[in-house]
Amino acid sequence: MERRDKINYYLDLAEMVSQRGTCLRRRFGAVIVKNDEVVSTGYVGAPRGRKNCTDMGRCIREELQIPRGERYELCRSVHAEQNAIISASRNEMIGSSLFLVGVDAVTGAYVENANCCSMCKRMIINAGIERVYIRDSKDAFRVVEVQSWIDNDESAAGILGY
Repeated sequence: MERRDKINYYLDLAEMVSQRGTCLRRRFGAVIVKNDEVVSTGYVGAPRGRKNCTDMGRCIREELQIPRGERYELCRSVHAEQNAIISASRNEMIGSSLFLVGVDAVTGAYVENANCCSMCKRMIINAGIERVYIRDSKDAFRVVEVQSWIDNDESAAGILGY
């Protein structure tokens, strides 16, 4: 049996974490890793104590046909990246990597061209995370250097979505 490469191993963990997600549109999972140790995990879900979209059986953003990457103030959920960051100390995250996997909640396919939203990008920058790995297929992924989000600030240009 061939050993799984380390990056896909952590992406596999993020994919497993995504299965706890409660979004009716997309299930994302995130894993923060530093020095080859898992620091924290996070998945998409409503804040503690509030009803999840899966419990309510409806998604307001879906009903309003809001494109991905826009109008997150209407969303009930906390994103996977945000939940992972909330669960870790900043000291543990400085210089770390975040592994992100998105799965379509209806089809089970990987989210095409998945990326962090502008809110999550800001949190990742402030958390001190250096690199984000994003799964495109079971074995393919992209690597984003967080510094590129600082150097190419889409929020200053008014770019919506991703």
